[in-house]
Amino acid sequence: MKMWNTHSLFTAAVAALGILSFTPLHASAAPIEAANLTKRAPTWGFPYGSTKIRGVNLGGWLVLEPWITPSLFDGTGNSAIIDEWTFGQYQDYNTAHGKLVNHWNTWITYNDLAAIKAAGLNHVRMPIGYWAWDISRGEPYHQGQLPYLNQAISWCRTLGLKMIIDLHGAPGSQNGFDNSGQKKSYPLWHTSSDNIARTNAIIKTLASTYSSQTDVVAGIAPLNEPAGFFGSDVLAATRQYWYDSYGNIRYPYGNSQQGAVVEFIADAFQPLSYWNNFMPWQSGFEGVILDTHYYGIFSPAEVSRSWDQQVQAACARGNDIVSSPLWTVVGEWTTAFTDCAKYLNGRGNGARYDGTFPGSTYVGSCAQWTGSGASFSATYKAFLRRFWEAQVTGKHLYFPSPSYA
Repeated sequence: MKMWNTHSLFTAAVAALGILSFTPLHASAAPIEAANLTKRAPTWGFPYGSTKIRGVNLGGWLVLEPWITPSLFDGTGNSAIIDEWTFGQYQDYNTAHGKLVNHWNTWITYNDLAAIKAAGLNHVRMPIGYWAWDISRGEPYHQGQLPYLNQAISWCRTLGLKMIIDLHGAPGSQNGFDNSGQKKSYPLWHTSSDNIARTNAIIKTLASTYSSQTDVVAGIAPLNEPAGFFGSDVLAATRQYWYDSYGNIRYPYGNSQQGAVVEFIADAFQPLSYWNNFMPWQSGFEGVILDTHYYGIFSPAEVSRSWDQQVQAACARGNDIVSSPLWTVVGEWTTAFTDCAKYLNGRGNGARYDGTFPGSTYVGSCAQWTGSGASFSATYKAFLRRFWEAQVTGKHLYFPSPSYA
C-alpha cells in the first residue's frame, strides 16, 4: 500500500533563479562547428530560470529500493536479496518477473499523477536504471520498464506535468548504494571505460528518443549521485562524463543543432562551490542545472542534532544554494531527523539513531518517530511543519514523495 507520509524521505526540485542568456558550446561527445556556436538554443520545455520547479520523485517504481518497498524484499523470504541485482539473481526468473510486473502495474498509476498535479506540482523526477536498455554483459536484471516510462510520459502529457528522466543506476554502480541497482562496498562504474561507454550510449538513446517530446521530457539527469566522496578518480570520471552528457543531451541530432532538453548534473556529494567555473554560461554552456540532495541524517553527528540544530542546518544549506555557481535544484531532501525508516541504510542494517547501525552510538528510540503519521504527537507534527517551512522558505521549494509499502 502506498501512502503520503510526512516522515518519509521527501524529494524535491527547486529553481528560483535569474534569467540568464547563454550561448552553446560543444562537449566532446558531439563535436560542433565553431561557426555555429552563436546559434541560440530553442525554448526549453519549461521556463527554467523564471518559474520554480515544484516536483516529486516517483521513487521505488522502475528502480527498486528496499526502504521504499520493504514488502517486496521481505516477501522473497531470502535475506540475501538486498537490491534489484540480487532480486533477479536469487529468485526463479518467472517468480521475480511476475512480482516486478505486478509492482510496475500498481505502484504508480494515472491517479497518482493526477493527485500530484492537483497538489500544484509541475514536475516529476523518474528514476530508472541502465538495465532497462542494456543487460548485454549478462546482468541478472529484468527488463520491461520502458513501456511504463512511456506510459508515464503519456499521462504527464495529458495532465500537463513535466518530467526529468533520471538515470539512477549505471553499469558497475556509480556509488555502491542499493538504489543504484547493485549494492557494493566500492563502486566500479568509473573504473571501466566499458561501463562509461555503455552509460553514454544509453544517454544518447534517451536524448534522441525524447528530444522531440520536450512538452513533457524537459530534462535528463545522466547519473544519480556519483560517489565523489571516494576521491579524485571518481570525480575526474564524473566531470568528463558531465561534458560527454552535455554533448549527448544538448546536441542529440549528431550535428550542431541544439535540442531543448536540459542536462541535470549531480553535485557528486561535493560542496556546491566545488563546481565554481564548471560549465559556466560565460563560456557558452547553456541548459545545465546542478542537482544537490540534502539529508541531515546519514552520520552520527547529524542524527545527534537537536530539532533546532536541524532547522539551523537547513537554513544554512539554503544560503549555499542561493550562492551556487549554476542554476540549482534540490532533487532529494527530507524532513526526517532520524535514519529510523526500515531498510533506509540497507536491508538488514539498523539505524544510527538507535545505535543498531554498525559503529553508531545510541541517541534515542526509533519507536515514536516511525510508522503511521496518525501516531505522531502534536509536538512532533509541529516540528515537522517547522522543519518543512525552514526548507521551503526563501529561494527554494520542496515537495513530498510517495512513501513505502
